[in-house]
Amino acid sequence: MTTQTTHVTTTTGTSATASASPSSAIAAAEAARTRLDFAKSARPAFRALIGFDAAAREGLDPALVELIQIRASLLNHCAYCLHMHTNDARKAGESEDRLHLVAVWREARHFFTAKEQAALALTEAVTLVSDGGVPDAVYAEAAAHFDDAELAQVLALICAINTWNRVALATGKVAGTDER
Repeated sequence: MTTQTTHVTTTTGTSATASASPSSAIAAAEAARTRLDFAKSARPAFRALIGFDAAAREGLDPALVELIQIRASLLNHCAYCLHMHTNDARKAGESEDRLHLVAVWREARHFFTAKEQAALALTEAVTLVSDGGVPDAVYAEAAAHFDDAELAQVLALICAINTWNRVALATGKVAGTDER
């Protein structure tokens, strides 16, 4: 096993450099985590969020679900969710090429279907809603690729992943510690 130097920033803002394997660096970062465990401290809200997330996914293509979750997690800088959803996408058969290109999908449109592109654009608009709302053109393009029921599911999924990102960021979740 190769040892590498890892820079760890704790949730209290302090940082340390550790020489360790990735798994021991993850363990050290998790041990340094000082924020509450949302799942334990807000069980009813956590369970409701799990239910909302499951309902939002219902009937959607699993590959599309992961692309949406990856794009939102990238925009929100949520390493915990990004790690989880890229791993989930790989397990579902997603290609490394597409995973690497989600961040720059506009420059690599030929890797994504028109429907996926519409969903990614809507994901960006909803995730970054404070930057100018959801433009009519973005909404219209998504509506052209999804029927009303599917579009409602996509919107629900975008809302769900944005909520998960905010919970993970606010509670200092550490990438690589997914317990599912």
